[in-house]
Formats: sequence, structure tokens, C-alpha cells
Amino acid sequence: MHWNRHSRLWSSLLVCSAALIWSEKAAFAGCSDFAAPDVHWERCVFNRQDLSGSNLERADLRDTNFQRTDLSNSNLQHADAMRAKFIRATLAHAVLDHGRFYQADFTGADLRHASLQHVDLRQGQLVNADLQGVNLTGARLDGTSLRNANLSGAVWVDGIRICAQGSIGRCEQPRPD
Repeated sequence: MHWNRHSRLWSSLLVCSAALIWSEKAAFAGCSDFAAPDVHWERCVFNRQDLSGSNLERADLRDTNFQRTDLSNSNLQHADAMRAKFIRATLAHAVLDHGRFYQADFTGADLRHASLQHVDLRQGQLVNADLQGVNLTGARLDGTSLRNANLSGAVWVDGIRICAQGSIGRCEQPRPD
């Protein structure tokens, strides 16, 4: 009887230890994963990284920090980047179509010639962002701050209007010659 009681105690301790080790690994496993479609990088930090040309289609990037990171020419279609930080990041020529960037912060980001078609940017920050030549067709911008953002040559949300050169903070109509 005495040995049986100790066996059960050791078995219980082993099960609890294994569960604890597994839960710790599960909590941090995604941040060390390579860039790939469907990657789970929620709450990760990738400051000052070179992730240019990455395929992050359908990636879970919620609450992740990409400050000063190079994501130029990357595919972020259908990504969920709610509350992500792209402060001073480079996303030139990136494709963010159909992504969820609700409350994301792109302050000072370089988004030149990026595709932002049908993207959810509601309540976001695009303060001082370079949006020259971006395609915003169908984008949701409710409550988004565009203060000092350069929208020169951008295709506006209606998919028709092209913002005039010198459009800062809002899409200006081109002046007739």
C-alpha cells in the first residue's frame, strides 16, 4: 500500500510537470517560428528586423511590435494585426489586402505603393506615414488619424479618386489646369 501511494504521487507530479512545461512552450512557441503563411506571432516583438519579402498571409499578428522593421515587398493579405505596432516600419510595395489592422499604429511608417485594398484600418494611427501611391480601394478608415500623412498619388477608398500631389492629412482633389 505504501509503495502504491508514492507511485500515484510521483505519477501526479510527472503529469503536472509535463503540463507546465507544455503550457510554457505553447505560450512562447510562435515568436520563434519562421515567417510563413498562417504563422502565429501574437504579442511578439520584431523590432529592427529584416522581414522584407515575407509571406505572412493569414498570419496572427495581434498586439505584435514591428517597430522600425523592414516588411517591404511582403504579403500580409488577410492578416489579423489588430493593435499591432508598425511605428517607423517599412512596408513599401507590401500587400495588406483584406487584412484586419484595427487600432494598428503606423506612425511614421513607409507604405509607399503598398496595396491596402479592403483593409480594416479603423481607429488606427497613420500619423506622419508616407502613403504615396498606395491603393486604399474599399479600405475602412473610420476614426483613423491621417495627421501629416502624405497621400500624394494614392487611390482613395472609393477606388476612383487619385489624391493630388501635396495631399497631406487628407485626399485633395487634383486642380484643373
